[in-house]
Amino acid sequence: MARTGSSKERSRFFFLGPAVLWLLVFTIFPLLYSLYLSFHSSRFLRVTGFVGLENYYLVLTDYRFWQAFRVTLLFAAIGVAVTVILGLLLSLLFNHPMRGIQLFRTLSTVPLFTAPVAIGYLCMIIFYEEGGPINNFLLALGLHKINWLSEPIWAKAAVVFADTWQWTPFAFLVLLAALQAVPDELYEAAALDTTNSWQSFVHITLPMIRPALTTVILLRTVEAFKIFDIPFSLTNGGPGLATRTLTFNVYTAGLRDQNLGEAVAIAFILLIVMLSISFIFFRSYRSQYDD
Repeated sequence: MARTGSSKERSRFFFLGPAVLWLLVFTIFPLLYSLYLSFHSSRFLRVTGFVGLENYYLVLTDYRFWQAFRVTLLFAAIGVAVTVILGLLLSLLFNHPMRGIQLFRTLSTVPLFTAPVAIGYLCMIIFYEEGGPINNFLLALGLHKINWLSEPIWAKAAVVFADTWQWTPFAFLVLLAALQAVPDELYEAAALDTTNSWQSFVHITLPMIRPALTTVILLRTVEAFKIFDIPFSLTNGGPGLATRTLTFNVYTAGLRDQNLGEAVAIAFILLIVMLSISFIFFRSYRSQYDD
């Protein structure tokens, strides 16, 4: 029995060891070392001295940080709202037996598995101001062309469009799966009392898909706050600071300016924001079921 117990312990360590080692090397150690760097002055990959909270003070008093924070909030709010609404509408539309639905599902995942940088460069061609397809279409209709990439408001719209186009299939597929899991008996029972589709949607569909909807909103919010590739490839953060996000500031401070201390400080502030949002989401989600 002793040999059997020891062999079980060895086999357990054999299977858990690689996972624990991976977690230590690629998650916990980088996190702790990044926290260490945020309290030190670091130039050109060299830690030069302890500065305490100076990096955080410099970041929080920099107008570029607050501008990037506002831009990130804007992208997150509009991007998440449009993505979830479009995904929900598409899932409701295709939640019926129809020919070609399997092909549509397959094709809808193409943007989701496309590299964001590639989407940014593709949208650069689409929104090209001199001869791009959208402006050519507007001119053909007798309208004026739009300066998509050189005016702040239109540059923001182009980034939101690209980001929404990439992530709408994710919301669509998750919500469609949730809708298909709703028992038909509920709708049949509701049909005996009312024929109002809106009441059925509010009182049956939404409560049943609420867990999936909450998950989509949470995951989409996290991804929206991390947006970097599309603004980098589409507008390079411009014009000016119009599309520069917090992650873009991490890139410029850490890789362009070689100031790793400030870059990590921005990253940890972003981490605190995301943890706070996640905590609020989970707390409200749990309270709905506790009641």
